[in-house]
Formats: sequence, structure tokens, C-alpha cells
Amino acid sequence: MTKITCPICADGSVRHFAKANDVEYFTSGRLFDFYRCDSCDILFIYPMLSDRLNEIYPSNYYSFHANAADTLALRFKKRLDDRAFQAITKQLNGERLSALDVGGGIGWLLDGLKRADSRIADTTVVDIDAGAADVARAKGHNFHLTPIEGFETEKTFDLILMLNLIEHVPDPIQILKKAKSLLSPGGLIWIKTPNYDSLDARIFRYRSWGGYHTPRHFVLFTKPSFIRHCESAGLHVLNCSYTQGAPFWTVSAINELKRVGLADVSAARPSLQNSLTPFFHLLFAAFDFVRMPFSKTSQMNCILTAQSSTSETSSATPISRAQLGSSRISSGA
Repeated sequence: MTKITCPICADGSVRHFAKANDVEYFTSGRLFDFYRCDSCDILFIYPMLSDRLNEIYPSNYYSFHANAADTLALRFKKRLDDRAFQAITKQLNGERLSALDVGGGIGWLLDGLKRADSRIADTTVVDIDAGAADVARAKGHNFHLTPIEGFETEKTFDLILMLNLIEHVPDPIQILKKAKSLLSPGGLIWIKTPNYDSLDARIFRYRSWGGYHTPRHFVLFTKPSFIRHCESAGLHVLNCSYTQGAPFWTVSAINELKRVGLADVSAARPSLQNSLTPFFHLLFAAFDFVRMPFSKTSQMNCILTAQSSTSETSSATPISRAQLGSSRISSGA
């Protein structure tokens, strides 16, 4: 019998946490197990299908496509994105800045970044979606078809985006160290990742919580555990705050409606395409924004730097959770 160990600390003292299946894209009919490592304070899925990415990321996966529809939710998201980009780029010095989006698809976040700050002159996407390459390049972005682990370049970047990315890899510490190696002096890394210590995670723990994003989320953190692991990778956390987790609430709610026959969700018509999704996104985003000052929500925004001393980082203006807003409000991840 295979001994299940923590993917970060290799400790075998892990305990079963929950079972979940794919309630968004229906790429597998099986139930997957999530385990918790008490030493690392992480959740991880077993097994991790890191060798079957083409199966678990279907052709209609959300990040493989542009947001074409001009909906109220997307207009709201665009405004939040612009605020977040401006809050971050104003921390960067220089007349010409470079940015890397890991898992950036066709580069739509980089489009927003360039819109928010004209100094963003050199943009690069690293992604595993071959279909995104031509579109990204046509927009003026460099594109590298590879997982971030295999990305090799002589360049460094002033800003690295890893939004809804770190939870998709089997070895998050390796990715954090890789990002650090690609960072220019004084540069910033912006990471957005789920928090499994939240209200919706508790409510839907045994009902395929949307934050599991089964089977595509491999490792999930709490805020304290994520900060601790970032520091172990040699990064300094400038800001780590909770933000709205509307996509996870939405997937969970639609799955509950599907259980009683009130929602039509399938592989051909995934959760994100359900007609209730825009309404639920706005509703749950508002709910989370109201309670953020006093409650843990299911998404975290974290700003990191490779600088480690207090004197080196004290000049940075704090970035508030309101400024960071809610990038990828429309995503299922």
C-alpha cells in the first residue's frame, strides 16, 4: 500500500480531510481525496494528476479563452483589476518595466497591466496552452509554451504575476524559488491563491467545495502557512490579505442546485457558463467584501519581494486589500 506523505515536508503524519469530484468541468467521474498535513498546515489532493494535464484542463477551460462578453460582472472586474494594477506598479521604480504572467493564457491580464501603467513595455506569458500562443503574440506579448519549471531565460522581470497559479503545481516551494530567480532587484511578485480556512470552505467541505477545483488544485494553504512557506523560499512578504472568493462560492452554490435538478451543468456546459454565474459572482463578491474587515475569506492576495531586510522594504507604500481588489473575478480557479 502506497504511503501518502506531504508534498512539501514529506511528513507521513497526514490525515484525511475530504473527498471531492470535478463539479465544474467534469473531466473525471472519480472521487479524489484531500489530505491535511498538520506540520505544514496545507491541504493536498491525492493523487496529483500532474502527468495528465491535457485531461484535467479541457479545451473549454476558462483561462484558455478571452472574456468576450461585456457583462456587468466583467466590467466590475475590469475596474477592480485596474485599481489593483495601479496600486502595485506605483511601487516599482523605472521608466521601462517588464512583466511576466505565469499561466497567463492569451495575455489578457497583461493587457490590463499595460492599460493601467504605460511604463509596462515588455510583457511575457508562460503557459501550457498551445492555443494561446498566436493570440498572445499578436497582442505584443512574448509567449513561452512551457510549465514555469522549464522556463529558461536570461531576462529578469520587475513584476511577476502568479494569480491562481501556485495551487496548481505539485511543488509550490520550487515555483516560489523559481519566481525569485526571475525577479529583478526591487521587483515584486503578486500571488493570488485560495485559503481553505474560510466560511465557504467549512460549509462545503464535504460537498466538493469550489475552492478544491478538483482535480486541478494540488496544494492549498491558509494565510499563516502560505506566509511561512514563502519565507522558507527566501521571499519577503510585503502584504498578504484576504479578498473575495466569489468564484468558489458560485461553483459550490451551482453544484448544490445541480444536486436538486435546478442547474444544468456538464462537461459541454461547465459551471462558468451557467446563466446564474454572473449573478452569483456579484452577489458573493459583495458578501465577501462586506465581511472582509472581520472575517477570513477564501482567496488571498500576497505581494512578495526578494528583498529580505527591514530597511530595504520599509520604503514601500503598503498596498491595501481594497486596492488589490479581485483579479479574475470570473474565473473558476
